[in-house]
Amino acid sequence: MHAKTLSRFILAASISLSFTLLHAQVLTIGTTPGVLNDSVEVAAREAKKQGLEVRVVEMTDWTTPNVALQSGDLDLNYFQHSAFLENAIRDRGYKFAKAGYGVLPNIGLFSSHIKTLSDLKDGATVAVANDPVNQGRGLLLVERAGLIKLKPGIGSKATLADIVSNPKKLQFKEIEGPQLVRALDDVDLAQGYPAHFVAAGRPDIAKSGLQYSTVDDLQYAIVFVARADKVNDPRIQKFIKIYQESPAVLAKIDALYVNDKRLYSLAWQKK
Repeated sequence: MHAKTLSRFILAASISLSFTLLHAQVLTIGTTPGVLNDSVEVAAREAKKQGLEVRVVEMTDWTTPNVALQSGDLDLNYFQHSAFLENAIRDRGYKFAKAGYGVLPNIGLFSSHIKTLSDLKDGATVAVANDPVNQGRGLLLVERAGLIKLKPGIGSKATLADIVSNPKKLQFKEIEGPQLVRALDDVDLAQGYPAHFVAAGRPDIAKSGLQYSTVDDLQYAIVFVARADKVNDPRIQKFIKIYQESPAVLAKIDALYVNDKRLYSLAWQKK
Protein backbone atom coordinates (compact mmCIF):
# COMPACT_ATOMS: atom_id res chain seq x y z
CA MET A 1 0.00 0.00 0.00
CA HIS A 2 1.28 3.48 -0.92
CA ALA A 3 2.51 5.42 2.12
CA LYS A 4 0.04 8.25 1.52
CA THR A 5 -2.84 5.83 1.09
CA LEU A 6 -1.79 3.96 4.22
CA SER A 7 -1.69 7.23 6.16
CA ARG A 8 -5.22 8.08 5.05
CA PHE A 9 -6.42 4.58 5.96
CA ILE A 10 -4.91 4.85 9.45
CA LEU A 11 -6.46 8.31 9.92
CA ALA A 12 -9.90 7.07 8.82
CA ALA A 13 -9.66 4.04 11.09
CA SER A 14 -8.63 6.25 13.99
CA ILE A 15 -11.57 8.59 13.43
CA SER A 16 -13.96 5.63 13.18
CA LEU A 17 -12.58 4.08 16.37
CA SER A 18 -12.78 7.40 18.21
CA PHE A 19 -16.41 7.84 17.14
CA THR A 20 -17.23 4.30 18.24
CA LEU A 21 -15.60 4.79 21.63
CA LEU A 22 -17.32 8.14 22.09
CA HIS A 23 -20.71 6.65 21.22
CA ALA A 24 -20.05 3.76 23.58
CA GLN A 25 -19.54 6.20 26.43
CA VAL A 26 -23.02 7.73 26.02
CA LEU A 27 -25.31 6.44 28.77
CA THR A 28 -28.85 5.94 27.48
CA ILE A 29 -31.68 6.12 30.02
CA GLY A 30 -35.37 5.41 29.43
CA THR A 31 -37.95 7.30 31.50
CA THR A 32 -41.65 8.11 31.52
CA PRO A 33 -43.15 11.62 31.28
CA GLY A 34 -43.39 14.02 34.19
CA VAL A 35 -41.31 14.10 37.35
CA LEU A 36 -39.10 11.15 36.40
CA ASN A 37 -38.16 12.36 32.94
CA ASP A 38 -37.78 16.00 33.95
CA SER A 39 -35.57 15.27 36.97
CA VAL A 40 -33.40 12.88 34.93
CA GLU A 41 -32.98 15.60 32.28
CA VAL A 42 -31.57 17.90 34.98
CA ALA A 43 -29.25 15.13 36.19
CA ALA A 44 -28.11 14.58 32.59
CA ARG A 45 -27.09 18.23 32.32
CA GLU A 46 -25.24 17.97 35.61
CA ALA A 47 -23.53 14.78 34.41
CA LYS A 48 -22.32 16.49 31.24
CA LYS A 49 -20.48 19.04 33.38
CA GLN A 50 -18.65 16.09 34.91
CA GLY A 51 -17.75 14.53 31.58
CA LEU A 52 -20.54 11.95 31.38
CA GLU A 53 -22.71 12.13 28.27
CA VAL A 54 -26.30 11.00 28.90
CA ARG A 55 -29.13 10.55 26.42
CA VAL A 56 -32.63 10.54 27.91
CA VAL A 57 -35.39 8.71 26.04
CA GLU A 58 -38.96 9.46 27.14
CA MET A 59 -41.43 6.60 26.75
CA THR A 60 -45.18 6.86 27.26
CA ASP A 61 -46.09 3.39 28.54
CA TRP A 62 -44.96 0.97 31.24
CA THR A 63 -43.90 -1.87 28.92
CA THR A 64 -41.44 -0.40 26.41
CA PRO A 65 -38.77 0.73 28.91
CA ASN A 66 -38.14 -2.86 30.01
CA VAL A 67 -38.30 -4.26 26.49
CA ALA A 68 -35.77 -1.65 25.35
CA LEU A 69 -33.49 -2.36 28.31
CA GLN A 70 -33.57 -6.09 27.60
CA SER A 71 -32.71 -5.52 23.92
CA GLY A 72 -29.76 -3.28 24.75
CA ASP A 73 -31.29 -0.10 23.36
CA LEU A 74 -31.12 1.34 26.88
CA ASP A 75 -28.38 1.10 29.50
CA LEU A 76 -30.73 2.02 32.32
CA ASN A 77 -34.39 2.75 32.92
CA TYR A 78 -36.12 4.77 35.60
CA PHE A 79 -39.87 4.37 35.75
CA GLN A 80 -40.81 1.38 37.93
CA HIS A 81 -40.85 0.42 41.58
CA SER A 82 -39.49 -2.81 43.06
CA ALA A 83 -42.84 -4.58 43.14
CA PHE A 84 -43.47 -3.79 39.46
CA LEU A 85 -39.92 -4.89 38.58
CA GLU A 86 -40.25 -8.19 40.42
CA ASN A 87 -43.51 -8.89 38.61
CA ALA A 88 -41.90 -8.11 35.23
CA ILE A 89 -38.92 -10.37 35.98
CA ARG A 90 -41.25 -13.19 37.02
CA ASP A 91 -43.49 -12.82 33.95
CA ARG A 92 -40.87 -12.08 31.28
CA GLY A 93 -37.70 -13.67 32.61
CA TYR A 94 -35.71 -10.45 32.44
CA LYS A 95 -32.14 -10.56 33.77
CA PHE A 96 -32.40 -7.19 35.52
CA ALA A 97 -31.09 -5.76 38.76
CA LYS A 98 -31.74 -2.65 40.82
CA ALA A 99 -28.90 -0.17 40.41
CA GLY A 100 -30.13 2.42 42.91
CA TYR A 101 -33.10 4.10 44.56
CA GLY A 102 -34.89 7.17 43.29
CA VAL A 103 -38.02 9.06 44.22
CA LEU A 104 -40.83 7.51 46.24
CA PRO A 105 -44.03 8.92 44.70
CA ASN A 106 -46.82 8.74 47.23
CA ILE A 107 -50.21 7.83 45.81
CA GLY A 108 -53.53 9.30 46.77
CA LEU A 109 -57.27 9.02 46.47
CA PHE A 110 -58.67 11.91 44.45
CA SER A 111 -62.07 13.23 43.47
CA SER A 112 -63.52 16.12 41.51
CA HIS A 113 -66.99 15.38 42.95
CA ILE A 114 -66.59 15.16 46.72
CA LYS A 115 -64.59 17.09 49.32
CA THR A 116 -64.16 14.37 51.97
CA LEU A 117 -64.30 10.59 52.01
CA SER A 118 -67.34 10.74 54.27
CA ASP A 119 -69.22 12.30 51.33
CA LEU A 120 -68.78 9.15 49.22
CA LYS A 121 -72.22 7.69 48.57
CA ASP A 122 -73.27 4.06 48.50
CA GLY A 123 -72.66 2.52 45.08
CA ALA A 124 -70.06 5.13 44.13
CA THR A 125 -67.57 4.32 41.35
CA VAL A 126 -63.91 3.97 42.30
CA ALA A 127 -61.12 3.77 39.70
CA VAL A 128 -58.03 1.67 40.46
CA ALA A 129 -55.03 0.67 38.35
CA ASN A 130 -55.54 -2.41 36.20
CA ASP A 131 -52.03 -3.85 36.60
CA PRO A 132 -51.71 -6.26 39.54
CA VAL A 133 -48.95 -4.41 41.36
CA ASN A 134 -50.34 -0.89 41.36
CA GLN A 135 -53.87 -2.18 41.92
CA GLY A 136 -52.73 -3.82 45.13
CA ARG A 137 -51.21 -0.58 46.35
CA GLY A 138 -54.39 1.32 45.49
CA LEU A 139 -56.64 -1.18 47.26
CA LEU A 140 -54.48 -0.99 50.38
CA LEU A 141 -54.99 2.77 50.39
CA VAL A 142 -58.76 2.34 49.95
CA GLU A 143 -58.68 -0.06 52.90
CA ARG A 144 -56.62 2.40 54.96
CA ALA A 145 -59.30 4.99 54.24
CA GLY A 146 -61.82 2.66 55.93
CA LEU A 147 -63.89 2.01 52.81
CA ILE A 148 -63.23 -1.72 52.34
CA LYS A 149 -61.57 -4.67 54.02
CA LEU A 150 -59.17 -7.01 52.23
CA LYS A 151 -58.38 -10.66 52.85
CA PRO A 152 -56.11 -10.79 55.94
CA GLY A 153 -52.42 -10.88 55.10
CA ILE A 154 -52.86 -10.31 51.36
CA GLY A 155 -51.01 -6.99 51.48
CA SER A 156 -49.78 -5.47 48.21
CA LYS A 157 -50.80 -8.58 46.25
CA ALA A 158 -54.47 -7.70 46.69
CA THR A 159 -56.82 -7.72 43.72
CA LEU A 160 -60.51 -6.90 43.50
CA ALA A 161 -61.21 -10.57 44.23
CA ASP A 162 -59.61 -10.12 47.65
CA ILE A 163 -62.15 -7.58 48.91
CA VAL A 164 -63.99 -9.32 51.73
CA SER A 165 -66.04 -6.39 52.98
CA ASN A 166 -67.49 -3.54 50.92
CA PRO A 167 -70.22 -1.93 53.08
CA LYS A 168 -70.82 0.96 50.68
CA LYS A 169 -71.12 -1.45 47.74
CA LEU A 170 -68.52 0.54 45.83
CA GLN A 171 -68.24 -0.21 42.12
CA PHE A 172 -64.60 -0.65 41.12
CA LYS A 173 -63.39 0.25 37.64
CA GLU A 174 -60.00 -0.98 36.42
CA ILE A 175 -58.06 1.53 34.33
CA GLU A 176 -54.52 1.57 32.94
CA GLY A 177 -52.30 3.41 35.42
CA PRO A 178 -51.26 6.40 33.26
CA GLN A 179 -54.91 6.99 32.28
CA LEU A 180 -56.23 7.36 35.84
CA VAL A 181 -55.76 11.13 35.58
CA ARG A 182 -58.22 11.33 32.69
CA ALA A 183 -60.72 9.13 34.50
CA LEU A 184 -61.21 11.54 37.37
CA ASP A 185 -64.24 13.31 35.93
CA ASP A 186 -65.95 10.02 35.08
CA VAL A 187 -65.74 8.37 38.51
CA ASP A 188 -66.48 9.40 42.07
CA LEU A 189 -63.04 8.50 43.43
CA ALA A 190 -59.77 7.52 41.76
CA GLN A 191 -56.44 6.12 42.84
CA GLY A 192 -53.66 8.19 41.34
CA TYR A 193 -50.12 9.50 41.43
CA PRO A 194 -49.92 13.20 42.35
CA ALA A 195 -47.05 13.55 39.88
CA HIS A 196 -49.34 12.54 37.02
CA PHE A 197 -51.77 15.32 37.91
CA VAL A 198 -48.92 17.82 38.08
CA ALA A 199 -47.67 16.67 34.67
CA ALA A 200 -51.21 17.05 33.29
CA GLY A 201 -51.34 20.68 34.46
CA ARG A 202 -53.52 19.92 37.51
CA PRO A 203 -51.35 20.66 40.54
CA ASP A 204 -54.51 21.74 42.36
CA ILE A 205 -55.74 18.15 42.22
CA ALA A 206 -52.34 16.75 43.26
CA LYS A 207 -52.42 18.86 46.42
CA SER A 208 -56.02 18.04 47.31
CA GLY A 209 -55.95 14.27 47.78
CA LEU A 210 -58.47 12.88 50.24
CA GLN A 211 -55.98 10.25 51.43
CA TYR A 212 -52.22 9.78 50.80
CA SER A 213 -49.84 6.87 51.23
CA THR A 214 -46.71 7.34 53.34
CA VAL A 215 -43.03 6.47 53.41
CA ASP A 216 -44.02 3.07 54.79
CA ASP A 217 -44.54 2.15 51.13
CA LEU A 218 -40.76 2.03 50.46
CA GLN A 219 -41.17 -0.99 48.18
CA TYR A 220 -42.92 1.42 45.80
CA ALA A 221 -39.94 3.74 45.46
CA ILE A 222 -38.93 4.20 41.83
CA VAL A 223 -35.66 2.39 41.15
CA PHE A 224 -32.94 2.70 38.55
CA VAL A 225 -32.84 -0.64 36.72
CA ALA A 226 -30.03 -2.09 34.59
CA ARG A 227 -29.26 -5.44 33.04
CA ALA A 228 -27.76 -7.64 35.74
CA ASP A 229 -24.39 -7.88 33.99
CA LYS A 230 -24.14 -4.07 33.72
CA VAL A 231 -25.45 -2.96 37.11
CA ASN A 232 -21.95 -2.08 38.38
CA ASP A 233 -21.00 -0.12 35.26
CA PRO A 234 -19.12 2.94 36.62
CA ARG A 235 -21.11 5.25 34.32
CA ILE A 236 -24.39 4.00 35.79
CA GLN A 237 -23.20 4.36 39.37
CA LYS A 238 -21.79 7.82 38.66
CA PHE A 239 -25.08 8.99 37.16
CA ILE A 240 -27.14 7.68 40.07
CA LYS A 241 -24.83 9.42 42.53
CA ILE A 242 -25.30 12.69 40.62
CA TYR A 243 -29.07 12.22 40.64
CA GLN A 244 -29.15 11.60 44.38
CA GLU A 245 -26.72 14.34 45.41
CA SER A 246 -27.11 17.22 42.96
CA PRO A 247 -28.82 20.26 44.56
CA ALA A 248 -30.23 21.16 41.12
CA VAL A 249 -31.90 17.75 40.80
CA LEU A 250 -33.32 17.85 44.34
CA ALA A 251 -34.70 21.34 43.73
CA LYS A 252 -36.28 20.18 40.47
CA ILE A 253 -37.94 17.20 42.14
CA ASP A 254 -39.39 19.41 44.87
CA ALA A 255 -40.66 21.95 42.31
CA LEU A 256 -42.25 19.20 40.22
CA TYR A 257 -44.11 18.06 43.33
CA VAL A 258 -45.31 21.65 43.78
CA ASN A 259 -43.14 21.98 46.91
CA ASP A 260 -45.48 19.67 48.81
CA LYS A 261 -43.63 17.04 50.87
CA ARG A 262 -46.85 15.03 51.29
CA LEU A 263 -46.53 14.00 47.66
CA TYR A 264 -43.12 12.32 47.65
CA SER A 265 -40.09 11.11 49.60
CA LEU A 266 -36.43 10.65 48.64
CA ALA A 267 -36.15 6.91 49.02
CA TRP A 268 -32.35 6.72 49.14
CA GLN A 269 -32.49 8.80 52.32
CA LYS A 270 -35.04 6.44 53.90
CA LYS A 271 -33.72 2.95 53.11
